[in-house]
Amino acid sequence: MIPETNHPTPLAVVACQVMQPALVPLIAESLMASTVFLDYGLHRSPDLMQPRLQEVLGRIRTPSRVLLGYGLCGNGLHGLQAGEHTLIVPKVDDCIAILLGSRRTYRQQFHAQPGTYYLSAGWLEAGSHPLGEYREYAEAYGQADADWIMDAQYRHYKRLVFIAYSREELERYRPQALQVARYCQRWDMRYEEVIGSDRYFRRMIAILKQPQTGDDGFVVVPPGGRIRKAQFTE
Repeated sequence: MIPETNHPTPLAVVACQVMQPALVPLIAESLMASTVFLDYGLHRSPDLMQPRLQEVLGRIRTPSRVLLGYGLCGNGLHGLQAGEHTLIVPKVDDCIAILLGSRRTYRQQFHAQPGTYYLSAGWLEAGSHPLGEYREYAEAYGQADADWIMDAQYRHYKRLVFIAYSREELERYRPQALQVARYCQRWDMRYEEVIGSDRYFRRMIAILKQPQTGDDGFVVVPPGGRIRKAQFTE
């Protein structure tokens, strides 16, 4: 655990539940009362993410430095207003780069294996994966149309990777991941498993406590500002 220090500005953490196993061991006990983990399901509805997070920020009464444990997440953070707070956000598209440990590692993976679809525990919990999508389409449109839609979306993928934060998480979610893998064999996707890194998580807590150190892996939004999707590519 990163040691506790005294801060003139209150600290808070608002993060996706997928971050919980990795973040909790790094958060000092005194900060836990100001830590909120939100349901995995927001990943499936990016249009609901911004208003939900805005509501949570509005309940933080004292001007604070707030770590948001999210990526841009399908533009779900776009337009989020800092209000009286300072927001610190990982400069990533989604949680995969965080779980892998860095944006650089994610880019290396992308360039080495561009036809890769990633699974995480959070996306498995939310049903946000090819098998879950197929079931929804089949119920709404019938099997033939569902097959056509899924083939159009996924026929170019060559690899399915389940990335877990820990060996325990890998063992717990492997049966669900293998279910998805069996379905994805229709496109000859090969299945792989990866244990992630806690490097990005440690950087998240470090910059929350000492933002003056600077880190180009984060977007920092001052009071009165708002999150813009362009900030994640600058």
